Amino acid sequence: QVQLVESGGGLVQAGGSLRLSCAASGRTFSRYNMAWFRQAPGQERGFVAACSWTTCYAVSVKGRFTISKDNAENTVYLEMNRLKTEDPAVYACAAESSTVLSLKGDAYLYWGQGTQVTVSS
Repeated sequence: QVQLVESGGGLVQAGGSLRLSCAASGRTFSRYNMAWFRQAPGQERGFVAACSWTTCYAVSVKGRFTISKDNAENTVYLEMNRLKTEDPAVYACAAESSTVLSLKGDAYLYWGQGTQVTVSS
C-alpha cells in the first residue's frame, strides 16, 4: 500500500509561484507512476501532470507547471509558475503501478488528501 501526503498549498497572487510536494510512503514507490490532479469546487477533477519511471509531463499547463520526481526521497513535486486566476483548486497527487501513464483519475489507486491552492488578484 502507498500513502501520499501533499503539502505546499496556500494563497498566492496572480503571476506568482508555488511548489507543491507529495511525500509517498511505500517500498515500491519508485515503480509507480505519479500524477497531479486538480479539482475546483463544483468542477470535475482534471489531470495536471504526471511522471512515469523515466519521464515527466505537464500537459494541460505545459510551460507554467513542472512536475518532477525524486525516487530516493519518495517525493514528487509540482512547481507552479505564473499562476492565473483560473488555477485555484484542490490539488491532489495520485499513484498507480501501470507501465503506461494515464490521464484519467480512475486509473490511479492511491490518492493524497489534497492541498488547496488559492490565487488572488
